[in-house]
Amino acid sequence: MKTLLALLIAFPAAWAADDPALGMPRFRWENFTTANGLPDDHVFNVRVDGNRVWAATENGLGLYENGKWKVFQPKDGLAHRAVLFVSPDKRTGDVWIATMGGLSRWSAGRFDNYTQLNSGLPNDVVYGVAAQGDNIWVATAAGAARLNLRTNEWSHYNERSTPMYEIWSYGVDAGEEKVYYAVWGAGVLEYNVQTGQWKDYNDPDGETEMVVLKDQGLIHEITTSVSWAEKDHILWVATYFGASRYDGRNWKGFLAKDSGLPSNFLNQVKAVDGQRAWFSTDKGLAYYDGENWAVYRPALDTHQPEMQVRDAAGRITRVKVASAPAHHYILGVDFQGDDIWVATAKGLSHGIRIP
Repeated sequence: MKTLLALLIAFPAAWAADDPALGMPRFRWENFTTANGLPDDHVFNVRVDGNRVWAATENGLGLYENGKWKVFQPKDGLAHRAVLFVSPDKRTGDVWIATMGGLSRWSAGRFDNYTQLNSGLPNDVVYGVAAQGDNIWVATAAGAARLNLRTNEWSHYNERSTPMYEIWSYGVDAGEEKVYYAVWGAGVLEYNVQTGQWKDYNDPDGETEMVVLKDQGLIHEITTSVSWAEKDHILWVATYFGASRYDGRNWKGFLAKDSGLPSNFLNQVKAVDGQRAWFSTDKGLAYYDGENWAVYRPALDTHQPEMQVRDAAGRITRVKVASAPAHHYILGVDFQGDDIWVATAKGLSHGIRIP
């Protein structure tokens, strides 16, 4: 026994190497499609709301509760059938829904809709929404906006009132201290809640087709998603040309050629904290724990379930798995305890954590 203990102390790395997954999370995947009650197989976004799961699809809003699906469409009061994003408000219990035809609020079992015609919404194409106290922040095709729920007043933010030089706002994440927007073609926009000031972050090399200065700033200006880890004061950014992490002073870029990202084409990033994040790409779901990477997908060639792990030294290992997300084209992810829910182009996936 003494000898075994001595070996464990002397050679911890050798013992750790016996686990091909390097301690990365492993899942048993169950997949949902229209055959199971999902409104549409093309799922743009998924959000966990306690024991409920909301699916934003191309043909309606899906609610999964108590093992069953309920579907909401325009005939039920939804603003538009194409739902792009869902954001539950934990404070009020309301659910805010971004659609191609306006902003919907689901409250007390009914929908209230905000459009250009009946409210101060700047554009009916709404890509993202985030609740922050009495404020609802919205990302639209014609800029950013804020709805004050107490006064019912709208504030518009565009090229005339902020540093943004493009107004196509593609995503938003709001914390108590900062609000961040992913602005398509114009990088990241930051709003300081305390000062009321805006600041922008752009690609310093100005190259639209390649990354020249990887760690000198935002990796690219075509941003698709932002995720603010407020406790750690870390910003994660997804773009169509890689990912970025910003700690308030230094930027770090992630590219497929020198990280575990399966692709530089990112649809979403979702922070766990300042060190860990999930990346939704066109070639699989990626997880980064601060050192190692894991990718979950049906293999691109055989379409068989696949999990790949890349360690800090760049060594790639295939881990034997029995199931995978519904498709390799991933659009979004959210957490439910140790489990995860994944929006894909061919269905919604529930990853049940394997101990």
